[in-house]
Amino acid sequence: MGSVLSGVGRFAYGARRGIRNLATVALLLSGTQAIAEPITLAALGDSLTQGYGLPQEDGFVPNLEAWLRAQGADVAVMNAGVSGDTTAGGLARVGWTLTPEVDAMIVALGGNDLLRGIDPAASRANLDGILREASGRGLPVLLIGLPAPGNYGPDFQRDFNAMYPELAETYDALYVENFLGPLTEGDQAQALREDMQEDGIHPNANGVDKIVAALGPVVMQLVERAR
Repeated sequence: MGSVLSGVGRFAYGARRGIRNLATVALLLSGTQAIAEPITLAALGDSLTQGYGLPQEDGFVPNLEAWLRAQGADVAVMNAGVSGDTTAGGLARVGWTLTPEVDAMIVALGGNDLLRGIDPAASRANLDGILREASGRGLPVLLIGLPAPGNYGPDFQRDFNAMYPELAETYDALYVENFLGPLTEGDQAQALREDMQEDGIHPNANGVDKIVAALGPVVMQLVERAR
């Protein structure tokens, strides 16, 4: 079943690219200059995406957009992060988040599911619904996870951690294991001092810079898929 859905996803956004290319050729043949529009990415997430506790310009989304543009990509990144949102909240609003101009989506949800101890089966079903919606619209996706701690037990940890890579494979999505990965490698005490806000949960401006630098190259792959 996974391979079938994966093939459908690739066909859908492959066909979408083909239609765009045909439209561009038609404009050139007619003597009309084609004006390329920027690629629009929707970043669907929670407070980590939204930029909780930071001035707007220091948040994840504006910094990611600036990083991509510095690499020469004509990209606009839409901030669809809502503080406190769960995977259920993301599923409830994905339909109206994916407006006609959206070309691809970043999905970074699950942290609040962890904080609330929500059954991984429910979180998985919600993420599946989000990815199915994007696939149905022919949109490529980057899925970004968070690792579960062991305090809910080994079964919870196993099921939660497995859902991200398995869903990414099913829907042929790009995948990053840990949104906060760049801050959790090495000296944890130093990371808390230098890269995190006082709550120990959300990155500060320095931490956002490190996250963007690590995620940026993968997001560039997403941009290429959306062309």
